[in-house]
Amino acid sequence: MGSGQSSQRAGKFDKRIIMASLSVNHLVGIKELSKEDIALIFQTADNFKSVLNRSIKKVPSLRDITIANLFFENSTRTRLSFELAEKRLSADIVNFSSASSSVKKGESLIDTVNNILAMKVDMVVMRHPNPGAAKFLSEHVDSKIVNAGDGAHEHPTQALLDAYSIREKLGEVSGKKVVIVGDITHSRVALSNIFCLQKLGAEVMVCGPATLIPKYIHELDVKVEHDLRKALEWCDVANMLRIQLERMDVNYFPSLREYTMLYGLDKQFLNSLSKKIVVMHPGPINRGIEITSDVADSDQAIILDQVENGVAVRMAVLYLLAEKIKREA
Repeated sequence: MGSGQSSQRAGKFDKRIIMASLSVNHLVGIKELSKEDIALIFQTADNFKSVLNRSIKKVPSLRDITIANLFFENSTRTRLSFELAEKRLSADIVNFSSASSSVKKGESLIDTVNNILAMKVDMVVMRHPNPGAAKFLSEHVDSKIVNAGDGAHEHPTQALLDAYSIREKLGEVSGKKVVIVGDITHSRVALSNIFCLQKLGAEVMVCGPATLIPKYIHELDVKVEHDLRKALEWCDVANMLRIQLERMDVNYFPSLREYTMLYGLDKQFLNSLSKKIVVMHPGPINRGIEITSDVADSDQAIILDQVENGVAVRMAVLYLLAEKIKREA
């Protein structure tokens, strides 16, 4: 098929996308999104998922948009997912890694970004170790900001793709029981998931050692359970988080072996439950610690669906924010 025909097909696709608009100018956190915003992102992601499953996977929607990917922390899946989403939308991309930049020479966050914006960047996708970095940026620069994770605070696109994957697997999120298991204290995924799932009408429980569950958790209106079997018997979906050893400055539990004995999920445990549950994991998986390989690779796990849906959801977020740029122009 010639490029002219592919452009025509892409053009038709663009016209079909809902012409509603997000209520926010940046995706800093789930907290700022309305239920209608999430529905719009999911609806748009449905369209993009159909694009990703056809032979020509590219649309010219962001052809005149330049996006800077600023990663001040290591990332593999999130960074690749955003890059792929941007390329599928035909955006121009600038990649930035703090490991090989002037940040190592003492340059501040605002100076780094101002220098990049001087190069006329329209959108910034940023991961940063400090909570609130994306919010700070959105208040000081004249570009659309997408938070790709700020410390142990929020990771909004991960929460969106997780909820989208539940919707895809179970038909809807409302009324479903979701347990988040593991290191809740240090997890930005947990906080964003709680906000997102509650906005969509799900019941949320957290499960883990008392030392890894924040003291304020009851203020978020979630159930707390320390017994993994009780939590898994209660839920429809279990999101198994990894232990974030890199964020721990003290020992929160005696050993990984003991953690695995109490909070690890293997196939025998999974099969012993009274009903089939859906197993999720945001990655990277520590196989043999939070879940075993036979659970990760089982038909009850939707981990690879989460990865695939991540590209479609991130395409939707970038597209909808870019539409706001075009309307403001």
